[in-house]
Amino acid sequence: MPKATQYKSSSVIYFQGDVGDKIFILKGGKVLSKTNDIETKEEINELVAPGEFFGVKSALGRYPRDETALVLSDSEVLVFTVPEFEQLVLANTRIIMKMLKVFSNQLRRMHGKVQNLIGKGSTKDAEEGLFSIGEYYFTNRQYKSAIHALARYLTLYPSGRYAAEASDMARKAGQGASKFDSTAMFAAAGADDEPDFAPPTAAPAAAAAPAAPAETVSAKGFFEAVALANQEKYLDAFKIFQKIVTTNADPEHSAKAEFEMGRCLVFLTKYDEAIKHLTGLIQKYPKHPDLKDALYFIGRSYQGKNDNTWARNFYTKILNLAGEDEPVAVKTRKALKELEGVAG
Repeated sequence: MPKATQYKSSSVIYFQGDVGDKIFILKGGKVLSKTNDIETKEEINELVAPGEFFGVKSALGRYPRDETALVLSDSEVLVFTVPEFEQLVLANTRIIMKMLKVFSNQLRRMHGKVQNLIGKGSTKDAEEGLFSIGEYYFTNRQYKSAIHALARYLTLYPSGRYAAEASDMARKAGQGASKFDSTAMFAAAGADDEPDFAPPTAAPAAAAAPAAPAETVSAKGFFEAVALANQEKYLDAFKIFQKIVTTNADPEHSAKAEFEMGRCLVFLTKYDEAIKHLTGLIQKYPKHPDLKDALYFIGRSYQGKNDNTWARNFYTKILNLAGEDEPVAVKTRKALKELEGVAG
């Protein structure tokens, strides 16, 4: 059963960056949600309305809190465990609709900020915008999101302006993700309340440290392989990506690793293997997020084989699919100019 808890004015229910498995509903009083704008880094303050839930995404997703929950006046809060909250939601359609409305509004705001960072009219170019997103998540200790953004940056801009900084930041994010997943496991093991302190970094000699979840190991291995590819150690990177695909501990990273395997094969000049692998990837994942990039590397492979007709066919297809300012479109136009130079 959910537990009614009293909080005094000026107390803090949780801090931004804390990890916990509790979800809260404000029954009475005033609670302020404090976070930072993804674009300007300015502080954003929003009052939690009575009857509104907070701390949901981080508890369900098992990642650090996005915001600080500050009590402005004496308040009564209902505290749910994740299973208790799931039971409440499943039994109440109205709550489901309210939750979807809140999340959709948050996603729209986030989408707008991301578009401002990387879209047209921004003071930042696409490269800086993508790095800024990774930096934002890292600064706010949302390490899994940071790993995804920074790994994507290193994939698109292996020799970019922020490559060294992104590589170092993503390595630290991988370490942080492992730590926070261990903390989440500790909280889920049966503690009634969120811990007021972080668990020690080293376990006592008599106790074995909990193993990191397979998905965390997969994420960490994925980044390590991207970092190796960034250092042009393509064969070493290929072997790690191949291991991630073989174990398939995390389907999301497994799918991304399959694409990266093909990219490594291209840089290793194993063009026939790359074409076969990437063609199989497209057939297996017709909606893969790196579909256009996979087509680009197939084109690169044909170009490497001096089969310029097929290379041009793939490049043309990409330009029909991609937006004019997408990085893959920019690369493709450059590759087509190279073909025209050869033809001339």
